Amino acid sequence: MEELFSLKALLIKGDIPGALALVEELEEMSRDDKINNVSSYAKILLLHLIKQQAENRTTRSWDISIRNAARAIQQKNKRRKAGGYYLSTDELRLALEEAYPEAIDAASLEVAEGRYEPDELEKMIKPSELLDRAFSLIAPPDQN
Repeated sequence: MEELFSLKALLIKGDIPGALALVEELEEMSRDDKINNVSSYAKILLLHLIKQQAENRTTRSWDISIRNAARAIQQKNKRRKAGGYYLSTDELRLALEEAYPEAIDAASLEVAEGRYEPDELEKMIKPSELLDRAFSLIAPPDQN
């Protein structure tokens, strides 16, 4: 909120370069927030996809978590007023790849009651197939 007051003050003073610099900073803050949100939901999405693949089964709760995480990512990534998306397809893929190690760590505590270490669990799944599946669930319809 402080940034908006600063922006208003800069505009009133006629300091257009200062105002533009602040707008760019605000845009970057907003984008970082979107990326953090997408990343958090990506971990949840991947965790449940890993569990499905590793255990070769699913549960209703896993399916619901996958669906809810995918929907949340799609909502967070969509620009409501301007149209389009915050993250490109490459950036969405990167977000999944970056969330993957944490998802494997979390899944290792849950798959088979925590019997596997993350590196053991990773040998039981097909990471590229899993990431492709995750991407197909979150990609904008025209980019899928």
